[in-house]
Amino acid sequence: MDSWGFIAWIVLGGLAGWLASKFMGTDEQQGLLLNIVVGVVGALLGGWLLGLFGVDVGGAGLIFSFLTAVLGAVVLLFVVKLVTNRR
Repeated sequence: MDSWGFIAWIVLGGLAGWLASKFMGTDEQQGLLLNIVVGVVGALLGGWLLGLFGVDVGGAGLIFSFLTAVLGAVVLLFVVKLVTNRR
C-alpha cells in the first residue's frame, strides 16, 4: 500500500467512524483516534459481512466502500454497546 492509500484509509476511516458514532449516539465518548479505529475496523467488518452475502465491495467504488465502512462501524458500535451495557 502506498502512502496515499494509507492516508485515504485514515481519512475515510475517521469520517466513517465519526458518522457511525453520530448514528449510535457515542460521539461524545470518542475522540479522533477512536473514530479512525472504529471506521477502519468497521470497513473490514462491513466488507466481511457483505462478502458473506456475495457482494463485491472491492470493485464497487469509493462511495460504496465508504458506505460499507459506515455500516460496519455502526454494527461494531452496536455490538460494543450490547457488551458494555450488560456489565
